[in-house]
Amino acid sequence: MAADSASATAAERLAALAEERVDHRFKGLPPDADGLTVGELAAQRRNLFTDGFTTPVLALSAERLEHNLRLMETYASRHGLSFAPHGKTSMAPQLFHRQIEHGAWGITLAVPHQVRVARAFGIQRVFLANELVDPAALKWVASQLAADPSFRFICYVDSVRGVELMNAALHGSARPVDVVVELAAGEGARTGVRTEAECAAVADAVAAVDTLRLVGVAGYEGEVPDANPERVHAWLRRLVALAADFDKAERFAGLDEVVVSAGGSGWFDAVADVFAEIPELSLPVLKLLRSGAYVSHDDGHYRRITPFTRVPEEGALHPAFRLWAQVVSRPSPDQAFVNAGKRDAAYDLDLPEAQAVRRDGDGGGGGAERPATGITVTGLSDQHGWLRTTPDADLRVGDWLGMGLSHPCTSFDKWQLIPLVAADGTVVDYVRTFF
Repeated sequence: MAADSASATAAERLAALAEERVDHRFKGLPPDADGLTVGELAAQRRNLFTDGFTTPVLALSAERLEHNLRLMETYASRHGLSFAPHGKTSMAPQLFHRQIEHGAWGITLAVPHQVRVARAFGIQRVFLANELVDPAALKWVASQLAADPSFRFICYVDSVRGVELMNAALHGSARPVDVVVELAAGEGARTGVRTEAECAAVADAVAAVDTLRLVGVAGYEGEVPDANPERVHAWLRRLVALAADFDKAERFAGLDEVVVSAGGSGWFDAVADVFAEIPELSLPVLKLLRSGAYVSHDDGHYRRITPFTRVPEEGALHPAFRLWAQVVSRPSPDQAFVNAGKRDAAYDLDLPEAQAVRRDGDGGGGGAERPATGITVTGLSDQHGWLRTTPDADLRVGDWLGMGLSHPCTSFDKWQLIPLVAADGTVVDYVRTFF
């Protein structure tokens, strides 16, 4: 009954996103849309370039988004992997549910606030790829587990001290919290237990309390120092061996399955290779992949590091974001400025990439699209993009410049409401984010 109620509430809250009123909170939307609901604006199917949208405006390609969702669904299925894409990338419940519709087991998250967002929108399986020792957050998780028997929650643990803090906060809880021991990717890497002996000590600490339940092992291969295929494969085999050792020691007795989880967006091919080698354990294994950046992909960092460059026969992700800004100054033949900067564009990994220009003669973006020949983004101020232009760059004040972005996570987080745009420029929906 609790699950049915949660599902109804989730559907209502997703539907309520379309009832939110358009106003000054949302960048780039047409000023004459103020007062409409998001659903009413979507029903108008306005064109991004001719129907009143203002710059800067971030567009998410409807076709490329769907392609990426389907590709990773197919990839996970082909390799016998369960998939819990990292929700911190988009923090968009609409996309969480589309990922689940495309076969995802659940959603990975990183901090308690993200879990609260996911639960508010009815996500029933959450993998928290982080340690959780905050007592208020743990008590809230316990309340969610007690109220909804179908809610599955798993989080990392990497120290005896962490186990002690969790146990103190969870004292008297109705259900134990499921945990996986996090194996560090190496000395000097991020979080995680450094040695197998220390992993066993943490597992012993979990076994000694009734507020936690050890369900598997996990880690993040993206933190392997000086990562290359050999080092990443070697670390993943350590993770698999740890699961096998724990199973042999009967640390998973009484469970239905063992969780073994890894997989960022840079090495999921290695995860697929090594997880295919997992030996037969006493229980079925939930091989949980957590890659998240695929949902929008990008035109920089992830375009370079995606495993699909190593396994092109598996397919290719398509960058789905384009940031449109307007040329507001052309002070010299070799320089121009657009009205989008650090407040609008991801810049932590790479600068935006100039890709396309549109000109309609009246300072709008309704003209034909052409390549951004001879235009390079050289820097960002808070609200300006710096452009270097060569003599063959046909660019003038009023033109719209479309830019590809690098790093999905820091693209989504700058926009609360993102137009979902078809190839012909029609805005078919809007994606709400919760950062």
